[in-house]
Amino acid sequence: MLPSLPLESPMEDVQNRSDNREIPIDRVGVTNLRYPIIVWDKANESQSTVATLSLSVHLPHHFKGTHMSRFLEVLNEHRGEFTIKTLPTVIHELKTRLDSEAAHIEARFPYFIEKQAPVTKKTSLLDIEGYFHGASDASGDDFILGVSVPVTSLCPCSKEISDYGAHNQRSTITIEIRMTSAASEHFVWMEDLIEIAEASASAPLYALLKRPDERFVTMQAYDNPAFVEDIARNVAKRLQDDERIGWFRVKCVNQESIHNHDAFSEILWTRPTES
Repeated sequence: MLPSLPLESPMEDVQNRSDNREIPIDRVGVTNLRYPIIVWDKANESQSTVATLSLSVHLPHHFKGTHMSRFLEVLNEHRGEFTIKTLPTVIHELKTRLDSEAAHIEARFPYFIEKQAPVTKKTSLLDIEGYFHGASDASGDDFILGVSVPVTSLCPCSKEISDYGAHNQRSTITIEIRMTSAASEHFVWMEDLIEIAEASASAPLYALLKRPDERFVTMQAYDNPAFVEDIARNVAKRLQDDERIGWFRVKCVNQESIHNHDAFSEILWTRPTES
Protein backbone atom coordinates (compact mmCIF):
# COMPACT_ATOMS: atom_id res chain seq x y z
CA MET A 1 0.00 0.00 0.00
CA LEU A 2 1.38 3.37 -0.98
CA PRO A 3 1.82 5.90 1.80
CA SER A 4 -0.57 8.82 1.73
CA LEU A 5 0.99 12.08 0.64
CA PRO A 6 0.36 15.36 2.40
CA LEU A 7 -1.90 17.80 0.59
CA GLU A 8 0.11 20.41 -1.27
CA SER A 9 -0.65 24.07 -0.83
CA PRO A 10 -1.40 26.04 -4.05
CA MET A 11 1.81 27.03 -5.87
CA GLU A 12 2.51 30.74 -6.09
CA ASP A 13 2.38 32.31 -9.56
CA VAL A 14 5.76 34.04 -9.41
CA GLN A 15 5.36 35.65 -12.83
CA ASN A 16 2.52 37.78 -11.46
CA ARG A 17 4.68 39.36 -8.81
CA SER A 18 5.19 43.08 -9.23
CA ASP A 19 8.50 44.50 -10.45
CA ASN A 20 9.82 47.77 -9.00
CA ARG A 21 12.33 48.59 -11.77
CA GLU A 22 9.52 50.11 -13.89
CA ILE A 23 11.01 48.98 -17.20
CA PRO A 24 8.58 47.52 -19.75
CA ILE A 25 9.81 44.79 -22.11
CA ASP A 26 8.94 45.27 -25.78
CA ARG A 27 8.94 41.58 -26.62
CA VAL A 28 9.22 38.50 -24.44
CA GLY A 29 8.34 34.96 -25.36
CA VAL A 30 9.65 31.76 -26.94
CA THR A 31 11.94 31.47 -29.95
CA ASN A 32 13.68 28.80 -32.04
CA LEU A 33 10.61 26.62 -31.68
CA ARG A 34 10.24 24.07 -34.50
CA TYR A 35 6.66 23.23 -35.32
CA PRO A 36 4.75 21.58 -38.20
CA ILE A 37 2.59 23.99 -40.17
CA ILE A 38 0.60 24.08 -43.41
CA VAL A 39 1.04 27.00 -45.81
CA TRP A 40 -0.74 28.01 -49.00
CA ASP A 41 0.69 26.67 -52.24
CA LYS A 42 -0.26 28.37 -55.52
CA ALA A 43 0.02 25.16 -57.54
CA ASN A 44 -1.21 22.56 -55.04
CA GLU A 45 -3.39 24.62 -52.66
CA SER A 46 -1.36 23.71 -49.56
CA GLN A 47 2.04 22.39 -48.50
CA SER A 48 3.14 20.83 -45.22
CA THR A 49 6.43 22.04 -43.78
CA VAL A 50 8.24 22.61 -40.49
CA ALA A 51 8.68 26.19 -39.32
CA THR A 52 11.01 27.78 -36.83
CA LEU A 53 8.75 30.03 -34.77
CA SER A 54 9.11 33.00 -32.49
CA LEU A 55 6.10 34.04 -30.40
CA SER A 56 6.22 37.09 -28.17
CA VAL A 57 4.15 39.70 -26.34
CA HIS A 58 4.68 43.09 -24.75
CA LEU A 59 5.23 42.93 -20.99
CA PRO A 60 4.16 45.97 -18.93
CA HIS A 61 6.67 47.37 -16.44
CA HIS A 62 4.70 46.24 -13.37
CA PHE A 63 4.80 42.49 -14.25
CA LYS A 64 7.82 40.45 -13.24
CA GLY A 65 7.43 37.87 -16.02
CA THR A 66 5.17 36.36 -18.64
CA HIS A 67 3.64 32.89 -18.78
CA MET A 68 5.83 30.98 -21.24
CA SER A 69 3.68 27.84 -21.20
CA ARG A 70 0.68 29.76 -22.54
CA PHE A 71 2.45 30.41 -25.84
CA LEU A 72 2.57 26.66 -26.46
CA GLU A 73 -0.99 26.18 -25.27
CA VAL A 74 -2.30 28.73 -27.78
CA LEU A 75 -0.14 27.30 -30.55
CA ASN A 76 -1.38 23.75 -29.94
CA GLU A 77 -4.99 24.91 -29.89
CA HIS A 78 -4.52 26.46 -33.34
CA ARG A 79 -2.32 23.78 -34.85
CA GLY A 80 -2.09 23.78 -38.62
CA GLU A 81 -2.43 26.53 -41.18
CA PHE A 82 -0.42 29.74 -40.80
CA THR A 83 -1.63 32.28 -43.36
CA ILE A 84 -2.78 35.88 -43.61
CA LYS A 85 -6.27 34.67 -42.67
CA THR A 86 -5.41 32.57 -39.61
CA LEU A 87 -2.51 34.48 -38.06
CA PRO A 88 -4.68 37.33 -36.67
CA THR A 89 -6.79 34.79 -34.76
CA VAL A 90 -3.72 33.23 -33.14
CA ILE A 91 -2.16 36.61 -32.36
CA HIS A 92 -5.34 37.98 -30.76
CA GLU A 93 -5.59 34.82 -28.68
CA LEU A 94 -2.01 35.41 -27.47
CA LYS A 95 -2.91 38.94 -26.43
CA THR A 96 -5.95 37.72 -24.53
CA ARG A 97 -4.35 34.73 -22.83
CA LEU A 98 -1.21 36.63 -21.82
CA ASP A 99 -3.04 39.85 -20.91
CA SER A 100 -0.89 41.95 -23.26
CA GLU A 101 -1.50 44.91 -25.52
CA ALA A 102 0.77 43.62 -28.31
CA ALA A 103 1.77 40.23 -29.74
CA HIS A 104 4.03 38.97 -32.54
CA ILE A 105 4.49 35.72 -34.41
CA GLU A 106 7.40 35.09 -36.78
CA ALA A 107 7.75 31.92 -38.84
CA ARG A 108 10.60 30.82 -41.11
CA PHE A 109 10.27 27.61 -43.06
CA PRO A 110 11.54 25.71 -46.10
CA TYR A 111 9.12 25.99 -49.01
CA PHE A 112 9.53 23.73 -52.03
CA ILE A 113 8.77 24.66 -55.63
CA GLU A 114 8.91 22.33 -58.60
CA LYS A 115 11.24 23.58 -61.32
CA GLN A 116 11.76 22.36 -64.85
CA ALA A 117 15.24 22.43 -66.37
CA PRO A 118 15.39 24.84 -69.33
CA VAL A 119 16.49 22.36 -72.04
CA THR A 120 15.94 18.76 -70.93
CA LYS A 121 12.76 19.68 -69.01
CA LYS A 122 13.83 17.45 -66.11
CA THR A 123 11.84 18.36 -63.00
CA SER A 124 13.19 18.74 -59.47
CA LEU A 125 12.33 20.45 -56.21
CA LEU A 126 14.12 23.62 -55.13
CA ASP A 127 13.83 24.80 -51.54
CA ILE A 128 13.13 28.46 -50.81
CA GLU A 129 13.04 30.06 -47.37
CA GLY A 130 9.57 31.42 -46.65
CA TYR A 131 8.77 33.98 -43.97
CA PHE A 132 5.68 35.30 -42.17
CA HIS A 133 5.53 38.05 -39.57
CA GLY A 134 2.21 38.80 -37.93
CA ALA A 135 1.67 41.46 -35.26
CA SER A 136 -1.12 43.19 -33.42
CA ASP A 137 -0.88 46.25 -31.19
CA ALA A 138 -2.67 49.53 -30.49
CA SER A 139 -2.12 50.68 -34.09
CA GLY A 140 -3.84 47.59 -35.53
CA ASP A 141 -2.90 44.31 -37.19
CA ASP A 142 0.10 43.80 -39.47
CA PHE A 143 1.19 41.00 -41.80
CA ILE A 144 4.47 40.66 -43.71
CA LEU A 145 5.14 37.97 -46.30
CA GLY A 146 8.71 37.18 -47.30
CA VAL A 147 10.94 34.88 -49.32
CA SER A 148 14.70 34.38 -49.67
CA VAL A 149 15.50 33.15 -53.18
CA PRO A 150 18.90 31.81 -54.37
CA VAL A 151 19.92 33.03 -57.84
CA THR A 152 23.00 33.50 -60.03
CA SER A 153 24.63 36.88 -60.71
CA LEU A 154 27.41 37.67 -63.15
CA CYS A 155 29.57 40.77 -62.78
CA PRO A 156 29.21 43.28 -65.67
CA CYS A 157 32.61 44.83 -64.91
CA SER A 158 34.35 41.46 -65.01
CA LYS A 159 32.72 40.66 -68.34
CA GLU A 160 33.75 44.04 -69.76
CA ILE A 161 37.43 43.90 -68.79
CA SER A 162 38.14 40.17 -69.33
CA ASP A 163 39.43 38.66 -72.56
CA TYR A 164 37.16 35.68 -71.90
CA GLY A 165 34.76 34.64 -69.17
CA ALA A 166 33.53 36.62 -66.20
CA HIS A 167 33.28 35.91 -62.50
CA ASN A 168 29.86 35.03 -61.14
CA GLN A 169 28.44 34.05 -57.80
CA ARG A 170 25.43 32.67 -56.04
CA SER A 171 23.25 35.46 -54.72
CA THR A 172 20.31 35.56 -52.34
CA ILE A 173 17.40 37.91 -52.93
CA THR A 174 15.23 38.55 -49.88
CA ILE A 175 11.85 40.17 -50.48
CA GLU A 176 9.43 41.21 -47.74
CA ILE A 177 6.08 42.82 -48.56
CA ARG A 178 2.93 44.23 -47.05
CA MET A 179 -0.12 43.89 -49.27
CA THR A 180 -2.66 46.54 -50.21
CA SER A 181 -6.43 46.16 -50.34
CA ALA A 182 -6.01 45.16 -54.00
CA ALA A 183 -4.60 41.85 -52.77
CA SER A 184 -7.97 40.88 -51.31
CA GLU A 185 -9.11 39.88 -54.79
CA HIS A 186 -5.72 38.90 -56.20
CA PHE A 187 -3.57 37.46 -53.42
CA VAL A 188 0.21 37.79 -53.58
CA TRP A 189 1.64 34.28 -53.48
CA MET A 190 5.15 33.33 -52.49
CA GLU A 191 5.50 31.97 -56.03
CA ASP A 192 4.83 35.49 -57.35
CA LEU A 193 7.72 36.88 -55.33
CA ILE A 194 9.98 33.98 -56.33
CA GLU A 195 9.29 34.66 -60.01
CA ILE A 196 10.12 38.34 -59.55
CA ALA A 197 13.40 37.50 -57.83
CA GLU A 198 14.49 35.00 -60.48
CA ALA A 199 13.59 37.34 -63.36
CA SER A 200 15.66 40.12 -61.77
CA ALA A 201 18.95 38.19 -61.59
CA SER A 202 21.42 37.00 -64.21
CA ALA A 203 19.97 33.47 -64.11
CA PRO A 204 17.81 31.32 -61.84
CA LEU A 205 19.00 28.28 -59.87
CA TYR A 206 17.87 24.68 -60.30
CA ALA A 207 18.32 21.57 -58.19
CA LEU A 208 18.76 19.33 -61.23
CA LEU A 209 20.64 20.26 -64.42
CA LYS A 210 21.99 18.01 -67.16
CA ARG A 211 24.85 19.16 -69.40
CA PRO A 212 22.61 20.87 -72.00
CA ASP A 213 20.88 22.71 -69.14
CA GLU A 214 24.22 23.77 -67.60
CA ARG A 215 25.30 25.18 -70.95
CA PHE A 216 22.05 27.11 -71.23
CA VAL A 217 22.10 28.71 -67.76
CA THR A 218 25.83 29.52 -68.01
CA MET A 219 25.24 31.43 -71.23
CA GLN A 220 22.05 32.94 -69.86
CA ALA A 221 23.98 34.45 -66.97
CA TYR A 222 26.71 35.68 -69.34
CA ASP A 223 24.09 37.41 -71.49
CA ASN A 224 22.46 39.04 -68.45
CA PRO A 225 25.23 40.53 -66.29
CA ALA A 226 24.00 42.39 -63.20
CA PHE A 227 25.62 44.17 -60.27
CA VAL A 228 24.13 43.63 -56.83
CA GLU A 229 22.67 47.14 -57.23
CA ASP A 230 21.08 46.18 -60.55
CA ILE A 231 19.36 43.17 -59.05
CA ALA A 232 17.89 45.12 -56.14
CA ARG A 233 16.61 47.81 -58.49
CA ASN A 234 15.19 45.23 -60.90
CA VAL A 235 13.20 43.66 -58.08
CA ALA A 236 12.09 47.04 -56.72
CA LYS A 237 10.78 48.19 -60.09
CA ARG A 238 8.68 45.06 -60.52
CA LEU A 239 7.27 45.39 -57.00
CA GLN A 240 6.47 49.07 -57.47
CA ASP A 241 4.51 48.21 -60.61
CA ASP A 242 2.34 45.72 -58.68
CA GLU A 243 -0.69 47.50 -57.17
CA ARG A 244 -1.16 44.63 -54.71
CA ILE A 245 2.00 45.67 -52.84
CA GLY A 246 1.98 48.66 -50.50
CA TRP A 247 5.38 48.30 -48.85
CA PHE A 248 8.49 46.25 -49.46
CA ARG A 249 12.04 45.64 -48.39
CA VAL A 250 14.44 44.12 -50.90
CA LYS A 251 17.92 42.92 -50.01
CA CYS A 252 20.33 41.25 -52.41
CA VAL A 253 23.52 39.61 -51.14
CA ASN A 254 26.22 38.39 -53.53
CA GLN A 255 28.52 35.71 -52.13
CA GLU A 256 31.55 37.02 -53.98
CA SER A 257 33.58 34.41 -55.84
CA ILE A 258 36.86 36.38 -56.10
CA HIS A 259 36.72 38.21 -52.72
CA ASN A 260 36.60 37.02 -49.13
CA HIS A 261 33.63 39.28 -48.40
CA ASP A 262 30.07 39.59 -49.67
CA ALA A 263 28.39 42.53 -51.40
CA PHE A 264 24.84 43.66 -50.68
CA SER A 265 22.24 46.19 -51.72
CA GLU A 266 18.96 47.03 -49.96
CA ILE A 267 15.89 49.09 -50.85
CA LEU A 268 12.93 50.06 -48.64
CA TRP A 269 9.80 51.52 -50.25
CA THR A 270 6.27 52.54 -49.25
CA ARG A 271 3.57 53.21 -51.82
CA PRO A 272 2.61 56.90 -51.75
CA THR A 273 -0.88 57.57 -50.49
CA GLU A 274 -3.28 59.30 -52.83
CA SER A 275 -4.01 62.87 -51.80
